[in-house]
Amino acid sequence: MKTLKTKTLLTICFLLGFYSNAQIEKAPPRAEGEGPWSQLIIRGVTVIDGTLSPPIGPVDIVVENNRIASVQVVGFPGMDINPDRRPKLKPGGKELNAEGMYLLPGFVDTHAHIGGTSQGTPAEYVYKLWMGHGITTICDPGAGNGIDWVLDQKEKSAKNEITAPRIQAYNWFGNSLNGERRRADITTPEAAREWVRANAKKGADGIKFGGGLPEVMTAALDENKKLGLRSKTHHAQLYVGRWNVLNSARAGLTSMEHWYGLPEAMFDDRTVQNYSLDYNYQNEQDRFGEAGQLWAQAAKPFSDKWNAVMDELIALDFSISPTMVIYEANRDLQRARRAEWHEEYTLPSLWEFYAPSRQSHGSYWHYWGTEQEIDWKENYKLWMTFLNEYKNRGGRVTIGTDAGFIYQLYGFAYPREMELMREAGFHPLEVIKAATLNGAEALGMDDEIGTVKVGKLADFVIIEENPLENLKALYGTGAIQLQENNTIERVGGVKYTIKDGIIYDAKQLLEDVKKIVEEAKAESNFKIVQPGIKP
Repeated sequence: MKTLKTKTLLTICFLLGFYSNAQIEKAPPRAEGEGPWSQLIIRGVTVIDGTLSPPIGPVDIVVENNRIASVQVVGFPGMDINPDRRPKLKPGGKELNAEGMYLLPGFVDTHAHIGGTSQGTPAEYVYKLWMGHGITTICDPGAGNGIDWVLDQKEKSAKNEITAPRIQAYNWFGNSLNGERRRADITTPEAAREWVRANAKKGADGIKFGGGLPEVMTAALDENKKLGLRSKTHHAQLYVGRWNVLNSARAGLTSMEHWYGLPEAMFDDRTVQNYSLDYNYQNEQDRFGEAGQLWAQAAKPFSDKWNAVMDELIALDFSISPTMVIYEANRDLQRARRAEWHEEYTLPSLWEFYAPSRQSHGSYWHYWGTEQEIDWKENYKLWMTFLNEYKNRGGRVTIGTDAGFIYQLYGFAYPREMELMREAGFHPLEVIKAATLNGAEALGMDDEIGTVKVGKLADFVIIEENPLENLKALYGTGAIQLQENNTIERVGGVKYTIKDGIIYDAKQLLEDVKKIVEEAKAESNFKIVQPGIKP
């Protein structure tokens, strides 16, 4: 498979909606997966259903016409199963023996960019990393490859013509709708409403905002809400002084990404972030370095202001997709850089994109050090405190990754985000709910996906290890386990990803990715090296 060799520089304007004129390669026709069948029966599995219900098994799950037809308990742990209790296989059906394994609803990534020319990441590479980690639904926030491109891939995925998750397309506010790769500067409420109507007519599932004039944001969100579409925002610092998360939620925004705009809504002794006087937003070390001091400037946890903001957002049924993983390098750069999967799964072009640069977005390692990491560790403590309490009070928190930047790799970033949610205080069952039902609800898809329930689409994750005991078992590289004979083995990794009743060998999908990377390395004679050290 051909990979893109050139690295197009991407400036900070990415987050304001400007994209490269080139497009990444679309996925080839599907050559993977078995099925669908008229009937699929998954035998003897233990189900973690995404609703906070504890695991139950052994269970037989019957799928007919790509939907769950029945979920039947067929015995007791450690006991032989009575064949008479099992649903019968119909002629032309398929049985999948999953005894001793665990089944979960397909994972939902609520912030998932489909690669990019700057990273040199073709769609096949990205999709297989996602599917290899059990991700069966994604939301592309911003349609970075162009709305026509994303809608084409969405349609092909829905028909299972390509190996890819289900795709929700949220177009960046102001993006061209006529095939041109540019962003309009929308400055009036009338123009905002007109664009929102045209975006809906185009077929987009929602809108991604980065901020804007208050009157423009109000009009756009109001019109989008009238049309029944959803929305999300990265509250960019260029606008957040006048328009924070509370303004957005009150105007009709359905979800936020990251956390910008949230601490600002809780300022009680200031109106603006305490920027250094030589701060420059285009200097990303300034931007991300000082962002690590922002939560400490907000109202203290459980104070009146902190509580009031949280309670209002929950009352507005507001979703948060924190994407903690995408900033983890800020608190531990060495860990993120040397993650074990980079060697075999990270494309040379992507590794090059991550490297320190004054132009590539998220490559702001001018001289990152101990002081910045200490700030960010404290930042995470306060951020996690808010998220955990938001969940405890009934707020919706989802799993989103924003991978493809800052040393976070598609697919692999997903279980890491789950681990960070666990660190924040979520019970493992709450983490699974965030990854499944919460994500489905945030995207307005919970009538079709998100739980193991009769009538829903047959999207599943099947794994041999119990993910509640160790979320690391969900990594494509698995988890290290010492055996009784004192030998070390890798266990875990998703075994099967099932979408629409089609069974994908998740490990084979990741093997395909390794081959893509090997070919790219051979072409470029590439080796991962430390910055400033010649290979």
